[in-house]
Amino acid sequence: MDPLNPARHDPFSDESDDFPIVNLEEVDSLDAIVIIDNELDPLSPPAPGTVQVTGNLGTVAMMSQHKLSDRGGAWKELRLEDVCCSAHGLSILVTATKGDKKHAILFDAGPEEDAWERNVKRLRPNLSSVEVIQLSHWHRDHSGGLPQAIRMINEAKKAQGRSDEIIVDLHPDRPVYRGIALPEVTISLEADPTFKELEYAGSSVDKRAEPHTVLDNFFLISGEIPRVTPYETGLRNAVRYDPDENDWFSDESITDERSLICSLKDKGLVVFTGCSHAGVVNTVKHAVQLTGGKAPVHAVVGGFHLAMSEPDQIESTVTDLKKLDPAVLMPGHCSGWRAKFAIEKHMPGLMVPCTVGSRIAF
Repeated sequence: MDPLNPARHDPFSDESDDFPIVNLEEVDSLDAIVIIDNELDPLSPPAPGTVQVTGNLGTVAMMSQHKLSDRGGAWKELRLEDVCCSAHGLSILVTATKGDKKHAILFDAGPEEDAWERNVKRLRPNLSSVEVIQLSHWHRDHSGGLPQAIRMINEAKKAQGRSDEIIVDLHPDRPVYRGIALPEVTISLEADPTFKELEYAGSSVDKRAEPHTVLDNFFLISGEIPRVTPYETGLRNAVRYDPDENDWFSDESITDERSLICSLKDKGLVVFTGCSHAGVVNTVKHAVQLTGGKAPVHAVVGGFHLAMSEPDQIESTVTDLKKLDPAVLMPGHCSGWRAKFAIEKHMPGLMVPCTVGSRIAF
């Protein structure tokens, strides 16, 4: 595998390219902080030659504010109250740098406000740097922390003497409720925050369904993701509520899902996925198409949505991911241990789990 060589087999040569190519700037460096994820693992090191990851117990100890003077020369005390907690959801703070210019975007905000606030207070990221929040899709495990994230980012800006408004980039089609139709009963999911609630929290809401770049073209937000593979069919039994009909209707496609894409100099595309309801292979293929079909795939980070998938779907996904020839795969959130095991088995050395509290340098 040569992640720096774009002149290799094009996995999209048999597909139409009906999408306009987006002008995405190459950035010099890319850093990510995992604020929310389902999994906590502050001990395991990443595979060598993939990414640089800090945020383990050693890092937490070095960042500890609990200094000592009376314990046999020990310098600080490691307190487990400073270690992040896992939660069912995803939130990643991504910072891109090019020359002397730097931009930061928050990708999702986890399931609820307390979890997001708790982990931010433990990680102590520079919230004042966040200019845009992107919601990957309308599901509460990604949107629930948005109001508090907005408030805390605004507070951090105010403390730095900044008055720039935080923009929340959302798909315009917000369901009133989503749910799961089981054989005997329909289960309603908790509603996402409304547009008005997010504005009231202190943000400017920007509703976008189409692909577009933000922040000096450092980041590309994908727009709706086409379904190309035959095996990535969405979220089984998903439904949405229509208040006019007072009834539930099929919503398996989750068409509002959008990925976040960056182009890293001398490496290739880094694709952040919320849940991959559209399929992680479809998501990555669309990212390559949007950027012209030539850049290699460097990394895929986030939810792969394979935790409840049948073995044959996991096998098909891993087979096609291997064809895409990434340098790093960072499955998290809804990916599931079986998918992670299959990735490590078929692509040894490429997998780095996307665990909460990790600080990642690509």
